Amino acid sequence: MILALLGSTITVLGLRTDDALPAPDLAWQDVPAPSPATTTTRTVKSTTGLRRSPPTRLDIPAIGVHTAVTPIGLRDDGTLDVPPLESDAPAGWYQGSPTPGEAGPAVIVGHVDTARDGPAVFFRLRELKVGDIFSVRRDDRTVARFRVTRVASYPKKAFPSDEVYGSTPGPALRLITCGGSFDRDRGSYRSNIVVFAALVP
Repeated sequence: MILALLGSTITVLGLRTDDALPAPDLAWQDVPAPSPATTTTRTVKSTTGLRRSPPTRLDIPAIGVHTAVTPIGLRDDGTLDVPPLESDAPAGWYQGSPTPGEAGPAVIVGHVDTARDGPAVFFRLRELKVGDIFSVRRDDRTVARFRVTRVASYPKKAFPSDEVYGSTPGPALRLITCGGSFDRDRGSYRSNIVVFAALVP
């Protein structure tokens, strides 16, 4: 399973959360890499999903997100890499996860904001609601459509890896950004916002 610096307490989100929307400052923080066994099981092809094809564009009309998607890998220290820390940086798809539409949980991350430029690509991610539809264009020119099934906030202290990154009965997608209040002493947000979504047949 992919390990992350998140937490076990779940807060279902609508337009507001228990954590106030943080002022623009720093954004995404380090996320440890998945184990080799997890990477293997997550990339197995399945007849219940689409064939493997990297994502190139993400469109979420409900929150005005229309962005390119860039592949990201791992840093030298084994943590998940991220797109450039700029307000106009695209979202990033983790290449060790399934492609959106394949069986299993694909992973796309994005910054919530930056200290210099303010709001970034996933600034409004927490505003998504259950039932919202969004799409991912893939390199093979197919479009995978997803429906939001849950939006949650997890403190970074203890992340429920199995719940977020565990096996799914069909193709799924996780959109992840930072959220909650900002810890200026540590230089990071205290929580992460996770959007759970399932492929629309």
